[in-house]
Amino acid sequence: MQPGRLVDVFAVISYPPIPIFEVGPLRMSLHGVFAGVGFLAGAYYGTLRYRARGFDANLFQSVLTWALVGALLGARWLTLPAYWAENGFDAGELINIGGNYSILGGFAGGIGAGIWRAHRLGLRLGPAVDVAAFGLAIGTVVGRIGDLAIVEHLGGPTRFALGYGIRPGYDVAPQHDRLECTTATVGEFCGIYHHAALYDMLAAAVCFGFLYWLVFRSGVPLRYGQLFAIWMTWYGIQRFLIDFTRLALDVGGDRTLGALTWSQWSALAAAVGGVALFLWLGRRNPVVTPENDRAQGANAT
Repeated sequence: MQPGRLVDVFAVISYPPIPIFEVGPLRMSLHGVFAGVGFLAGAYYGTLRYRARGFDANLFQSVLTWALVGALLGARWLTLPAYWAENGFDAGELINIGGNYSILGGFAGGIGAGIWRAHRLGLRLGPAVDVAAFGLAIGTVVGRIGDLAIVEHLGGPTRFALGYGIRPGYDVAPQHDRLECTTATVGEFCGIYHHAALYDMLAAAVCFGFLYWLVFRSGVPLRYGQLFAIWMTWYGIQRFLIDFTRLALDVGGDRTLGALTWSQWSALAAAVGGVALFLWLGRRNPVVTPENDRAQGANAT
């Protein structure tokens, strides 16, 4: 076998997808399963951090409950503008649970509902959103496992080492049915495509490590809420860049508005909003310290 052929065959990722399966009367997908597990993982770690700083974890759990509801609604509703732009307005889509879902919409809905609940409970937002930044990063890492399992969110053709190779007979996610084949056309594959969900998972893991370093190793004096603003900026830039791999509409990419996908516009808005929020909080909020935590309602020594 020639050296070039070795690169073609081995410098890609390929594994059999796990398609939708049945559990009794239910049809299950690991996409939804790991989205739920990711929320729980992020909520658990965020609660640990909140309690460790001396705040009331029970109140934080109440905030998370409302955030879950908001996340479910936001994940569905953020996809509707793109759908309506292409198909015309249909109010029934607001209650149609069988449509598309967006992780960015889930973040927006969950954060919005959580902030509303925290305000109702009289919680200071700074400590709550800062620990939530850790949870959001962890939730992304765990949640993307489901996308990898069913092979969803593929991008355009590539020979990048982290690309995904579809072999003949593989049953990938329904949005990529057109990429399946019975006879290989690219070496032993039907095609090799950007693995956008894997890129997002790896970048989110790096984001978590960076947030952890900032808080526990760097000694950088952050103000309340700024850690959340950093996560918001990071993830917005991350998704904006990664989604360039998904602009190839012939492989089942996202709907576009002009030169960018709807997700990219949403991500760009999040990144710009995160920078503005970081600067605004830098002028408004005190530096995070144990003493200031107590002033914010913590009872830790």
